[in-house]
Amino acid sequence: MNAPTDPGLYRHLDEMVPWDDRLQVLEVIGVTEEAPDVRTFTFRSDAQTWFRYKPGQFVTLELPVGPEPVMRTYTLSSSPSRPFSIAVTVKAQPGSIGTRWMFDNLRPGAHVRAYGPAGDFTHHNHPAGKYLFISAGSGVTPMMSMLRWFSDCAPWSDVAFVNCARRPEEIIFRKELELLGSRMPGLSLGFLIEERSSRESWFGHMGRIDAVRLPLLSPDFREREVFCCGPEPFMRAVRGMLEASGFDMAHYHQESFAAPTPLPAPVDVEALAAEDGAPVQEALPIRFSTSDATGECLPGQTILQAARAAGVRIPAACEFGLCGTCKTMKMSGEVEMAHNGGILDEEIAEGFILACCSKPLTAVEVAA
Repeated sequence: MNAPTDPGLYRHLDEMVPWDDRLQVLEVIGVTEEAPDVRTFTFRSDAQTWFRYKPGQFVTLELPVGPEPVMRTYTLSSSPSRPFSIAVTVKAQPGSIGTRWMFDNLRPGAHVRAYGPAGDFTHHNHPAGKYLFISAGSGVTPMMSMLRWFSDCAPWSDVAFVNCARRPEEIIFRKELELLGSRMPGLSLGFLIEERSSRESWFGHMGRIDAVRLPLLSPDFREREVFCCGPEPFMRAVRGMLEASGFDMAHYHQESFAAPTPLPAPVDVEALAAEDGAPVQEALPIRFSTSDATGECLPGQTILQAARAAGVRIPAACEFGLCGTCKTMKMSGEVEMAHNGGILDEEIAEGFILACCSKPLTAVEVAA
């Protein structure tokens, strides 16, 4: 006898509310092998809400790897045109901690906490008549999100897709890309492989992308809005090649999670004041209302640093204002915030701040 099906699975979208990353967690509903050491993890909300995001954005997963969870940021490979689930496609690198934990522990029915979505690497922010996607390795994931959106919502769109991989079997989403190529009249696919493989024959382009191969794969690349994602050396080579060709770099966009800058050491304000005769800056009091804790923020310190010093945990991943994981409600006081796109203007208007890049100007209370 089959188990009864949850009737909540069959609600219409207008009967549901969007996913709230502060109240709900994700439930794994599928795990798919994509390529060697590459898997797609598909999630739904444990409260059966729907997902609202832009194609190409990312989420941050909180993974219970050890005594303290680790935060890992992954681009969504799914499309918001299919809003009942989201998916991340991840590659386990040598020495991976969070990703290896996912491979070993995430099965259908498992739950993880997530934050987001966030990020501005999306064609929605750069409308154009023609696009060029250039990716290498797992950098294909935001491109796949955008291409799936095009397939569902605008299948006639003019998109050139150059996908680079080391070997044929390492082309992520190859079968789906070829299927989309047969269904989208405006999609042109170009695969570029570095070396042949004994596991799979290859009769396509060989080598690394350069000033000779790019015009072969996309002859009108100078007329397109370019999106690039992959390892930093790969993106650096693509940027240099486009610049040398005279491409207008205002139409070039890349996804990159740069290493966070080291947290600054506490400032010795008395020594600095003694040197220049300036008045001594004092530490500012800070209250963490949810934790019922208090602390102080030294000059030059961020709220995130002050929270850690006070023993208060605020989830944080990138720590330079990009991912939005440390988004926190400011209850009172004034701060100086210099972020990198991890928070929306309307969220700032509501009173939210990013703890990793906010420095108090007065006494502050935050909901943490």
